[in-house]
Amino acid sequence: MKKSVFFKSMVFTVLFIVLFVTYSCSPKWSEEQKEGYNLVCNQGGQILSYSPVSGVVILEDDGFAFKDLNKNGTLDKYEDWRLSFDERAQDLATKMSVEQIAGLMLYSAHQSIPSGGRGPFGRATYNGKSFAESGAKASDLSDQQIKFLTDDNLRHVLITSVESPAVAAQWNNNMQALVEGIGLGIPGSTSSDPRHRTSADAEFNSGAGGNISMWPTSLGLAATFEPNIVRKFGEIASKEYRALGITTALSPQIDLATEPRWGRFSGTFGEDPQLDRDMAQAYVDGFQTSEGKAELKEGWGYSSVNAMVKHWPGGGPEEGGRDAHFAYGKYAVYPGENFKDHLIPFAEGAFRLDGPTGSASAVMPYYTISNGLDIAYKENVGNSYSKYLINDLLRGKYGYEGVICTDWGITKDNPAVNSFGTTSWGTEHLSVAERHYKVIMAGVDQFGGNNEMAPVIEAYNMGVKEYGEDLMRVRFEQSAVRLLRNIFRTGLFENPYLAVDKTEKTVGNPEFMAAGFEAQLKSIVLLKNSEATLPFKENPKVYLPKKYYPATRGRFGFGGSEEKWDYPVNLEIVKKYVEIEELPEQADYALVFIDSPNGGSGYSIDDVETGGNGYVPISLQYKEYTAKYARDVSIAGGDPLEDFTNRSYKNKSVTATNTKDLDLVLETRRKMGDKPVIVVVNVSNPMVFAEFERNADAIVVCFGVQDQAIMEILSGNVAPSGLLPFQMPASMKTVEEQFEDVPRDMRCHVDSEGNTYDFAFGLNWAGPINDKRVQKYK
Repeated sequence: MKKSVFFKSMVFTVLFIVLFVTYSCSPKWSEEQKEGYNLVCNQGGQILSYSPVSGVVILEDDGFAFKDLNKNGTLDKYEDWRLSFDERAQDLATKMSVEQIAGLMLYSAHQSIPSGGRGPFGRATYNGKSFAESGAKASDLSDQQIKFLTDDNLRHVLITSVESPAVAAQWNNNMQALVEGIGLGIPGSTSSDPRHRTSADAEFNSGAGGNISMWPTSLGLAATFEPNIVRKFGEIASKEYRALGITTALSPQIDLATEPRWGRFSGTFGEDPQLDRDMAQAYVDGFQTSEGKAELKEGWGYSSVNAMVKHWPGGGPEEGGRDAHFAYGKYAVYPGENFKDHLIPFAEGAFRLDGPTGSASAVMPYYTISNGLDIAYKENVGNSYSKYLINDLLRGKYGYEGVICTDWGITKDNPAVNSFGTTSWGTEHLSVAERHYKVIMAGVDQFGGNNEMAPVIEAYNMGVKEYGEDLMRVRFEQSAVRLLRNIFRTGLFENPYLAVDKTEKTVGNPEFMAAGFEAQLKSIVLLKNSEATLPFKENPKVYLPKKYYPATRGRFGFGGSEEKWDYPVNLEIVKKYVEIEELPEQADYALVFIDSPNGGSGYSIDDVETGGNGYVPISLQYKEYTAKYARDVSIAGGDPLEDFTNRSYKNKSVTATNTKDLDLVLETRRKMGDKPVIVVVNVSNPMVFAEFERNADAIVVCFGVQDQAIMEILSGNVAPSGLLPFQMPASMKTVEEQFEDVPRDMRCHVDSEGNTYDFAFGLNWAGPINDKRVQKYK
């Protein structure tokens, strides 16, 4: 009896061991073919995808599948998805040649899909022909793209326009198949500037989708005063980006907008340090955090998009509002000695996240020379060249270990004071290779807008000559690890391919469109509502005057439009809310749509040709403005192309290019007599409301929203809840007298109702809003 029991026990033990060994050694993965790529599913592990034409094969270890990216038949550490991101990045960096690391340090010039003919970023061809002549598919790689991916080892590509989400997804797959078959099999990583802008005349309904969800501008997101809305935007936008193949967002722009005339004001979260901090934190958390099945490790994964925050150490305090894309705007100034506020959105926001990713994974310095800030080396150079701002402050004091990427084109020669895209400020006397060397030794990892590795190799050789090869190899591997880490974090080494049908279902789906529209509604600010003019009474009859559109030149001088008078809104949408009358005397209301004043760039060739220094005011009013209160002597100045340093524009005059917007309001007031005039202003900068405010019974401010969102507010279907994320100045005098680096230091406009258009001001139907948002931030 005992022997029988013993025998049975032994049998069961042997069977258990056999089954255990069999199961342990059996494959834990399966493979299937998709359109253009193979998909491998690891049970309890990561999903893999690879192109059958790239030469990659599957290796097996402990029953799991891995991609043999370097085709050596061995599972290297960087190919092992079980290891940490850092272990893998460090292993791969040691295997890379100097040329491969140099290519990794490049970030391409702007690429459209498909690439057109001649344009601001060069001529694109397909098999030597233009796209139109070549017969190529929209998703094919251009000759230039193939060259920089293969010959120059470039792996970071900036995408601009795409023909459709499906085309973007297929282009991604074509690119990944190409680079997967080269060298170490490092995948491509694509990026985008903000692309969730609205189409004003598009109609929203709860069941409709679009090419991508539509949201207000950053100023509009700030006007909600609700960081949770910005976080939601990041969560949705990141899913749409990943469906398009985009793994890095060249955003958010968290410059503290303390200079109201600055041309990039509309891309910011406004002028308050605390609001900017909270919005920056929410934005980055939303973009970078993956959850659930999408998460790989540490909050990173297949929903994650690296956030490259812009622009260290804050590009907002531009002297006179001129922008550093041009030599005439190269200087940021600090007359209020208030550098500390500009660091708050970075140090306390983007670099100190609530979410598991911890910190923004990348940062971009601005073009500016931050005048007089370098207390260590006394250099007045562009921020990416500054060893003090990059190595000592960002890397040292703040301990930042993410990727630092220059803004686009900073190493190029500058032919003229008003040239675009050539911004080697403070290093004009150096060669292109010497500029690369200076940037690298300051602590920067990557060069924006550079498709060619040759000057990076030259810079490496300069370092070898000065410090020896061991030090330069360590320095290059340091940048390589940072750059590779961000590619590993987003899962591209395992699964870089996209299912085109899934992309089409994800991007711009009805749920995402609805969230964007809701944010638009919450961004609209009611500034004035005399005698409860709004919301519209029942069955309103509205006079809607046409708006004047001056002739324009397209961006960078390409394209443009003829002057015209036209309706400023989609009439079919507006007619769903009101009855439009051709004659003002037949209307109950007038509804006037205008834009905030376009007061110029601060530089004029005409002024140069008439003997001036070229510097003119930037105006925030419509009428002619003469700068009587400007500085006698500019704070900063000096350029190799100028024989003077005083950039003052005192007593010079400028008139906004859209002064007819003011005329439209005043003329409509005259035509309507005592009947209410409602003015809707699409705002990109603070503006002087004193020119027309008393002629308006109601004023609504919006920041790049759909016409339909505006009509929802005007009709009373939705109550206004937006707040001003910046001050509205009482006059241009207070604009001239404020300090470029100090927030909320202007005298604000007070309207005929006694309301002050200050930071955090806004009305609802009951009057001035004074809720928790106002109490927290004001």
